[in-house]
Amino acid sequence: MAAIRRRMTSRMLASGEKLPSIRALARELHVSPSTVVEAYDRLVAEGAVRARPGSGFYVAGSVAPFALSEAAPRTDRAVDPLWVSRQSLDAPSDALRPGCGWLPADWMPQEALRRAIRGLAKAPDALLTDYGGSRGALALRQMLVRHCAAEGIAAGADQVLLTASGSQALELVCRFLLQPGDTVLVDDPCYFNFQALLRAHRVKLVGVPYGASGPDTDRFAEALATHRPRLYLTNSALHNPTGASLTFPVAHRLLTLAAAHDLTVVEDDIFADLEPDPSPRLAALDGLARVIRVGSFSKTLSASVRTGYVVARRDWIEGLVDLQVATSFGGPSPLAVEIVSRVLADGSYRKHLAMLRPRLARRRREVAARLAGLGVRPVLEPRGGFLLWCRLPERRDGAAVARRALEEGMVLAPGNVFSVSQTAGDFMRFNVAQMGPDAFDSLARALA
Repeated sequence: MAAIRRRMTSRMLASGEKLPSIRALARELHVSPSTVVEAYDRLVAEGAVRARPGSGFYVAGSVAPFALSEAAPRTDRAVDPLWVSRQSLDAPSDALRPGCGWLPADWMPQEALRRAIRGLAKAPDALLTDYGGSRGALALRQMLVRHCAAEGIAAGADQVLLTASGSQALELVCRFLLQPGDTVLVDDPCYFNFQALLRAHRVKLVGVPYGASGPDTDRFAEALATHRPRLYLTNSALHNPTGASLTFPVAHRLLTLAAAHDLTVVEDDIFADLEPDPSPRLAALDGLARVIRVGSFSKTLSASVRTGYVVARRDWIEGLVDLQVATSFGGPSPLAVEIVSRVLADGSYRKHLAMLRPRLARRRREVAARLAGLGVRPVLEPRGGFLLWCRLPERRDGAAVARRALEEGMVLAPGNVFSVSQTAGDFMRFNVAQMGPDAFDSLARALA
């Protein structure tokens, strides 16, 4: 009954549509036909399903509004991607947030941002009041073109689209490429909001195990042959949550497989600027033929002044521009774009990164050593960034630890929130920049 309700709520079954046959659903769910008969009879009694003698069972009447929380099997809310996101976003400013995915305010270039904001007082009136262009300001797009060129990605300004955030960039790409019922490959583990976003688009998620050098290419090939996915969504640099970076052999095989199976790859490069030196980029190796690059400045500059971008083929950018106009009537806030542009143009951003990378390296070492004292050990040592993917001692249940920590006002990110297959129960992702002394004390009590 729950399986059918989820299909109706997620619009996989529309009003008036025929339900799977009794035998077909019994095979799919590995239950007896008599169990399916009873489930259908109960749904008929509820009024959710209508029986037509000699024909089968059909969705009755109107379908309830789409609820994202119903689009996936129910889990413990401590390992629900939406729950973890909401706890991180809604926590008080003084809360402990080792489970969140951004840097504390005092790690960001506040003076550079204030200087840019003060400069807006003399900006033209139109900048303060008008809509932005459909593609976003040319000046920032040209800066991004130069940034891409430094990483070996050849693109023109007409191949860059500015968006309101990195999340909105992914949303536009999903709208552009996916239909309900399509299959999408993701890493297992992967960034938990990838799962929430894709379920909002009512697609099927298939996870591919992800290790120190990237996805397991043999399993990747098997998934392509078995599921014929439309899209693969990944982080190449400083993978979230593992902190791993793609290697050239893995990148080469991924692109070879993608070409053979007509697979589009979306490379979310939001942590790229935190690397000490660039690792392989699928977009650079592919030449943007079937790879779309997505990014933003929310992790490195400001999560408040949000500006994202998409870099892709010209014809795809044209379609994405139309979608952005249809859904947002224009690009990102011109004020946000101008602030980002000014910080990038005056050298402040480059200097900020030059200080941030070694500071994060020191903090990763310090936090790893403190965690080891609690029996919590990182799976690998990332080349950069602020995330540590750790195994808990004695195979502790990460969800249980997270629930206990939440009672003390600390938000954690347990492993299964990142895992499509729910096989990371004894893992936890830690944000080293958010791990102050009080966080270690609270973690020790939660583990105990």
